[in-house]
Amino acid sequence: MAHSDHPHDHGKQHHPGHGSGSCCSGAAAAKAGTVVRDPVCGMTVDPEAGKPSLVHEGHTYHFCCESCRTKFAADPDAYITAKDPVCGMKVDRAGARHFLRHQGKKHYFCSARCLEKFETEPEKYLGDRPAPEPMPAGTQYTCPMHPEIVQDGPGDCPLCGMALEPMGVPTGDEGPNPELVDFTRRFWVSVTLALPLVVISMGPMVGLPVRDWLGERVAVWTEFALATPVVLWAAFPFFKRGWASILNRSPNMWTLISIGVAAAYIYSVVATLFPDLFPHEVRGHGDSVPVYFEASAVIIALVFLGQVLELKAREKTGSAIRALLDLAPKTARLIGADGSERDVPLAEVRAGERLRIRPGESVPVDGTVEQGRSTIDESMITGEPIPVEKGEGDSLIGGTLNRNGTLVMRAEKVGSETTLSRIVELVAKAQRSRAPIQSLADRVSAWFVPTVVLVAILAFIGWMTFGPEPRLVYAIVSAVSVLIIACPCALGLATPMSIMTATGRGAQAGVLIREAAALERLAAVDTLIVDKTGTLTEGRPELTDVRAEDGFEENEVLALAAAIEQGSEHPLAEAIVAGARARGLTLPAAGDFEAVNGKGVSGTADGRRLVLGNALFMQEHGIDATLISQHADALRENGRSAILVAIDGKPAGVVAVSDPIKPTASEALRELTRSGMRIVMATGDNERTARAIAASLGIEEVRAGMLPEAKADLVAELKGKGAVVAMAGDGINDAPALAAADVGIAMGTGADVALESAGITLVKGDLTGIVRARHLAQKTLSNIRQNLFFAFLYNALGVPVAAGVLYPITGTLLSPMLAAAAMSLSSVSVIANALRLRGLKL
Repeated sequence: MAHSDHPHDHGKQHHPGHGSGSCCSGAAAAKAGTVVRDPVCGMTVDPEAGKPSLVHEGHTYHFCCESCRTKFAADPDAYITAKDPVCGMKVDRAGARHFLRHQGKKHYFCSARCLEKFETEPEKYLGDRPAPEPMPAGTQYTCPMHPEIVQDGPGDCPLCGMALEPMGVPTGDEGPNPELVDFTRRFWVSVTLALPLVVISMGPMVGLPVRDWLGERVAVWTEFALATPVVLWAAFPFFKRGWASILNRSPNMWTLISIGVAAAYIYSVVATLFPDLFPHEVRGHGDSVPVYFEASAVIIALVFLGQVLELKAREKTGSAIRALLDLAPKTARLIGADGSERDVPLAEVRAGERLRIRPGESVPVDGTVEQGRSTIDESMITGEPIPVEKGEGDSLIGGTLNRNGTLVMRAEKVGSETTLSRIVELVAKAQRSRAPIQSLADRVSAWFVPTVVLVAILAFIGWMTFGPEPRLVYAIVSAVSVLIIACPCALGLATPMSIMTATGRGAQAGVLIREAAALERLAAVDTLIVDKTGTLTEGRPELTDVRAEDGFEENEVLALAAAIEQGSEHPLAEAIVAGARARGLTLPAAGDFEAVNGKGVSGTADGRRLVLGNALFMQEHGIDATLISQHADALRENGRSAILVAIDGKPAGVVAVSDPIKPTASEALRELTRSGMRIVMATGDNERTARAIAASLGIEEVRAGMLPEAKADLVAELKGKGAVVAMAGDGINDAPALAAADVGIAMGTGADVALESAGITLVKGDLTGIVRARHLAQKTLSNIRQNLFFAFLYNALGVPVAAGVLYPITGTLLSPMLAAAAMSLSSVSVIANALRLRGLKL
């Protein structure tokens, strides 16, 4: 039959045997437990049905018809593998379990999850759009632990084995991380096989006689069958990294894991296949040689758990950058030389071109206002909630929001030169420079790994030289016992158990820990930089003062001012209206409303003429505002924004608005100062307001008028002087500094970009959370050190005993069962100690 005649060329097939057009019933494939698929058309094929086949490079391929076989023979490379359209991984077409026909085209998937994603939104992964590139061509990759390692493509660091990270800026949604997809699959396979292994091997210790039910030999062979896929397939990436660490003479935890797992597995295989090689002294229950299959599988499953969690955390680091990139509009309104207007992609905008910005639109690039007036929300840059008045000649920053009027601007900085692009690069650079937690186990592995191997070699030589017959057997048993007993089971649990427990305890106290490294660094922080708006203050302007001149009442001035301000969308106007309503005032209807950007508003209410604004606006209306201007200046000295009010041509008073300080800020800062921490306020607000807020909170060091880049520079400056710096903020403008600091602390009430850039988030945005987080960090680090002490003490005592130092005294080698029990007790002690953090008082 012809290829085009396949009945499901127009349908879809998820799994073998489920499509009506399958060339076999599916029973054969189901019995075999694997999929045999025609690599050309994708149909399932029964290998025993006499269909055409072909051997290529040692592999036999089966086909549904001679036509498909002919196509394959003409160009085998075109049909051997396919690219998963969702994650980009290569898939073996002949053995693909997940397959789908869409609009006449064949698609292969690495997992059911990718197939599900494709079915939900096929247009997202197909169409005329180019395949997503993870990074632009020429991007270099570096190691977060060893920044001196730089190469042209992805891979593993030759020094520590970590996956290298791109040095550029993410281009958007690159799909799932292939390494995360692969490691997740290997993790679940490891867990699935390790659990029954633990039950079989450890059951008797808790009164579950599984080995008696199965029989010792059956139990051993069952363990062998369960552990072999975990060690030989799942753990392959670990062995690859361990081998690389040996070749590069840079021993690390991968070296230890590889050697320990390999020693446990190889020893157990030999004990299973050739039990008669082992002397009676090393035999256990039923005169059998104890095996360590469960140790190798459990270690691998635990390591995969840590790797999957780490990869998920690292995958999320790009979220902050993508959120920043989304601030810029995708298109700009270009004004041509002939006055015509059209929307063009942002990438096509060139310096010198004229652009129109309508109300509610974001400013596309950096430039200068040529025509019009409006208020611009620049909170993403300054962190201040009050929009800035812009007119002809004023500068505009790409990504900021145009609140009301229409503007015509001339583009000056485009592409990577814009302020937003520089912020993106600052965040990306800072995130690359921050390494994941480096546990003490990693830091000492440079000497621990060689020491363990050396002890094993010396034990082998010692037994071969001085031991009794059979010397070779005793030498092998003692050397392998040293390597087994040094397996990093307790070491592998020491840090993650404490971190997992502390993370849960922190969440209960409103402290969300986004990355484990933040806990380690927070314990050592000696300098805290705090943003003002939204961190020390509420971030929402409120009415604070109403001052009335002689002849006017406060409530009268406020009610009339609020009546006029009802027609304005300005945050100060909203605060005045909210303040009047909070006092229970009735607001009269307003008319003849007129707003003048940068100056104020005017109108009528309750039959009276109202003018609200600055001193210049009063002057233009012929009102002598000298006295109320002095009152306004006094309020501004206390950090308030003051608005002059005139009624019927007479100066009537002043209404003032400010961003209130959070109730707990003062006590939290005092507590942090008492603990020896240096406090620095860094804000985009003006010097006068910043000083007033700082004085009320007892903060001596103030840096005002700071743009995002300046905040990041301040972090670098302090770190350059040897300080360990934490940055607390909530805004987009804080993101670079949060990422650059040793520890970034975000207010849970803040911008998503800030949350993604920080290692710790305070759910309630309450600064007392920093006090709790610091206490938790110090206790967690202490707990980790205790765990590592238990783990290393176990190795320090166990390794010499395994080597046979007690043999001259007792006449026996260490019982493998006792060694297994000691290994379990070591892990139990580490887990129990870590769980103490659950009861920590914060």
